Amino acid sequence: MSQSVVTRFAPSPTGFLHIGGARTALFNWLYAKGNGGRMLLRIEDTDRKRSTKEAIDAILDGLTWLGIEWDDEPVYQHTRVDRHQQIVAELLEKGLAYRCYATPEELEEMRNQAHAEGRTAVYDGMWRDRDPSDAPDGVAPAIRFKAPKEGETVIDDQVMGTITVANKDLDDLIIQRSDGTPTYNLAVVVDDHDMGVTHAIRGGDHLTNASRQAQIYKALGWDEPVFAHVPLIHGEDGAKLSKRHGALSVQAYRTMGYLPAALRNYLVRLGWSHGDDEIFSTAQMIEWFDLPGIGRSPARFDFNKLENLNAHYMRATDNRELAGLARALLPDLKAEDQPPNADDDAAWEKLALAMPDLKKRAKTLLDIMETGRFVFVSRPLDMDEKAAGILDSEACGVIAGLVDPLSHIEDWSVENIEQAIREYAEAADLKLGKVAQPMRAALTGRATSPGIFDVLHVLGKDETIARIQDQIH
Repeated sequence: MSQSVVTRFAPSPTGFLHIGGARTALFNWLYAKGNGGRMLLRIEDTDRKRSTKEAIDAILDGLTWLGIEWDDEPVYQHTRVDRHQQIVAELLEKGLAYRCYATPEELEEMRNQAHAEGRTAVYDGMWRDRDPSDAPDGVAPAIRFKAPKEGETVIDDQVMGTITVANKDLDDLIIQRSDGTPTYNLAVVVDDHDMGVTHAIRGGDHLTNASRQAQIYKALGWDEPVFAHVPLIHGEDGAKLSKRHGALSVQAYRTMGYLPAALRNYLVRLGWSHGDDEIFSTAQMIEWFDLPGIGRSPARFDFNKLENLNAHYMRATDNRELAGLARALLPDLKAEDQPPNADDDAAWEKLALAMPDLKKRAKTLLDIMETGRFVFVSRPLDMDEKAAGILDSEACGVIAGLVDPLSHIEDWSVENIEQAIREYAEAADLKLGKVAQPMRAALTGRATSPGIFDVLHVLGKDETIARIQDQIH
């Protein structure tokens, strides 16, 4: 593929960047990168009432967090209205568009009649060839594209195959509203042409627009881009994706503790495949991604697969880096979801030290912070109900006997800690669990924790002994 490949991601900022949009952006980015081209970003904000700065910022932030980089400055569609209107005027001048003065009542009557006759409701062209002198006074017209009525419009879609539509089934599309604002299908064609877009890779919900847009390209004498319409994402049950399935914003996945690399890997496999490969480096994604590899059926979102993939990426991430990623989440978390003493640098150092054991069990960064909560809590620890139940007088007597052997460990290593505790249990004729369980409760305030020897090692000798003494006094 030549250097001239240009793709674009063109979200509407009427909401946050959702998971389907993120996948579309990723596909555009991978195709452009893999073919030595560029991916452009266009914010389709012509709906000024519903477009918000908050949504625009969320889109830019979501893409950046996912590691999807666009080329050049973002194009804001609303700034190009003059250019859109210029093209509408050109189509009018060439007789390829016309002014339509149909009233809302007339249009409603057309729809009702079509429904009554079992037909699809389409505009009947009542102003298509009418004498302009018939125009009513004081009425601002909409501008309609004069669509061809004979023949067919054919889209050679890279995912869906050849799509053929009879032109008689397409009515005369409004390309400029009566208030002078251009419509979506006109603006998209003009912007894609002016931005040099060669490949329009977008959601399958735009497939119905492709034939209309192809007609506008042809009328203007412009080359249409290569179309690739990606099927939508469904839930595991095959129903349209909803919030309960995972139709959440990209920021929501970040807040739930997923790594950007894992989400990126999951999204690329959601509807595209490369043999049986499941895990891809970014370089492999760029090298291997192609449009024919996109399936024609809707992909199914599976939280379990995403969690397992995320767990893989966490295990492969450097311990200190993973602790840093967890800490970076704090501003996004509610107060009740944050660990106590979250501003304690020493606690985060301990979390990094505990990471080899923590990340064996965790699926998300939130799991890491929850399981590693014992490094953040202050003395004396608040015991949960199960931990308090474990620490009866007998159990406190058992851990009291550990203070002396632990105090004599000079090199506070996992191996030396384990040796001291095992020797103590053997000398007291106790099974290791009878020692480990009350130790776990005393040191973490909970009945479950990472490996007990790792817990002692991470806390350090002084903190370990102090927490034991809190419980036996």
